[in-house]
Amino acid sequence: MNSDEVLELLQKSGAFRSGHFVGVSGLHMDSYINKNAMYAFTEDTSALCRAVAERFTDNNIEAVIGPAIGAAILSQWVAHHLNELTGKEVLSAWADKDEEGGFVIKRGYDDVIKGKRTLVVEDLTTTGGSIKKVVEAARTVGANVVAAVALVNRGNVTKEAVGNPPEFVSMADLELESWDAAECELCANGIPVNTDVGHGKEFMARKKS
Repeated sequence: MNSDEVLELLQKSGAFRSGHFVGVSGLHMDSYINKNAMYAFTEDTSALCRAVAERFTDNNIEAVIGPAIGAAILSQWVAHHLNELTGKEVLSAWADKDEEGGFVIKRGYDDVIKGKRTLVVEDLTTTGGSIKKVVEAARTVGANVVAAVALVNRGNVTKEAVGNPPEFVSMADLELESWDAAECELCANGIPVNTDVGHGKEFMARKKS
């Protein structure tokens, strides 16, 4: 599956949208990836994860882990397809957020990935912060992190930014133009902020206060 096919599936599910949005960073943008929209469509999610699994069939992956919540679903599907494609048992796990904004591997998943050749999966990366935290958490419990993968890399994130695993790939690369709120061209042109997805509702509340 190439980059255009990945983005086409995201558009099909309503995960990739155009308009006026506010991201978690506070930046305004004319396009938005609502990654959670994809997970409602199991066949499309499965197809994307099979493409990831096909990319790593020769890496002898023994376990797959992703940050909760969404990437926990990716972990399940990618491990499932690796099982089918390689004929070997590939285990699935996820990392929980901790109280300090990082990730911790618990629920017995630390033992699941300990000593195993592990693939870290993520749906969308803008800075690489979440993947990096999971890579580091996995290494802390003894996993052998051999690769990391993002469905969409929208911030030109590098291998070094995600904890420098031996390999970091993305299924699609996407550059979205963005602006600081004070310099937003969309605001200047009177285009309404979308308050249904992203952080537009919070932005509008602050603007009115």
